[in-house]
Amino acid sequence: MATLERSLGLWEVTLMSVGVILGAGVYVLIGKAAGLSGNALWLSFVLAAAVASLTGLSYAELASRFPKAGAEYVYVHHSFGETLAWMSGWLIIAGGIIGGTAVAMGFANYFFALFGTPVAITAVAALIACGVILLVGIKETAFFTILFTVIEVIGLVIIIFIGLPYIGSVNYLELAHGVKGAIEAGVLIFFSYIGFESITRLAEETREAEKNIPRAIILSIAITTVIYILVGIAAVSAVPWQELAETEAPLAFIAERVLGEKSFLVLSLIALFSTFNTVLVMLLSASRMVYGIAEQKTLPRLFLSVSKRTRTPWAAIFAVIILSMAFLLIRNLEVIANLTNFTIFVVFIMVNASVIYLRYKEPIETGFHVPLSIGKMPVIPLLGVIVSLFMLVNLSVDILLLGAVLIAVGMVVRTLLVRKNPVRSFKP
Repeated sequence: MATLERSLGLWEVTLMSVGVILGAGVYVLIGKAAGLSGNALWLSFVLAAAVASLTGLSYAELASRFPKAGAEYVYVHHSFGETLAWMSGWLIIAGGIIGGTAVAMGFANYFFALFGTPVAITAVAALIACGVILLVGIKETAFFTILFTVIEVIGLVIIIFIGLPYIGSVNYLELAHGVKGAIEAGVLIFFSYIGFESITRLAEETREAEKNIPRAIILSIAITTVIYILVGIAAVSAVPWQELAETEAPLAFIAERVLGEKSFLVLSLIALFSTFNTVLVMLLSASRMVYGIAEQKTLPRLFLSVSKRTRTPWAAIFAVIILSMAFLLIRNLEVIANLTNFTIFVVFIMVNASVIYLRYKEPIETGFHVPLSIGKMPVIPLLGVIVSLFMLVNLSVDILLLGAVLIAVGMVVRTLLVRKNPVRSFKP
């Protein structure tokens, strides 16, 4: 049977991570976040960054120890057994699919602003195009993501420079809806940090994964946090947050207000590249998780099918693309984004708990270790559990109910799979 090709280095996986992190949050959700946090938008970015950083270090340690495509599934299985491992893998797949759908809708909104095309049809076309690229090969996918990352960074630098003359024009501590609004914005914005963990699922396609995956996680979070804070400050400085909250293409709107109509076209085109890039990497990540779980014999062997010519898991890719199209029926961008956040917060709790468990039960000296411990207790993963739980309970009741339904569906699927194939084997 053909296997995945180990062809990615540190800079490729770092830029792929930066690309998926930067795309969705700033270009799609910054307007809605500004409506919640007001001029303190930057503070919401800091909150989201803190959550991402705490758990990012836990991912770095576990990726160094278990460089497998199954990533979270492998980490949690080794710590807490198959049931919770399945839940984590299920939620990662669902989160990647739902998140990819959300950003595909963001892509379609920008496309509509430019060309007036139907949003649903454009989103479907974007998902199909991503599927084609994923099928062609990992090198080709990496080429596109790196190219699009450069383009989207250029767009964000333009926004930062647009805002520079207006720095200091507003009170950056002014909260639109109090501390609660800033927290809600931080929870929503956290969707923009989804991506750093996705590169752990490329471990079997990365050279020296034990070293390069942890480094890429830390570098990508640091780079994107600086960019996000600068863009958040620039945005509310150049345009009132009330106006940002009303537009579907917020960064293009900022450019148009300050530089004129032609700049709206330029920023909208850049936003198209950025959001498409995020969809591409999210679906790449979800397909690799499907492959990774099948590798552990928990999903059918069909999903281990790899093209001999392109060395890509074609069955997993097809499944992810088809399910993404189904989620387009929800059509509410904010609901889809927060449902994705639900899946990630639950998984983050399990990932941080896995680090704590392994430090006590199976400590090792090699590889990357999260700094700062009290005795055997790693402090940062403990904070990661607490903060992720805090973010989770700050989601709306409707999102929590939808999340509970998603988990219930996952457990039903697991029950059906166990009945069909009760024998399991785990390969750490």
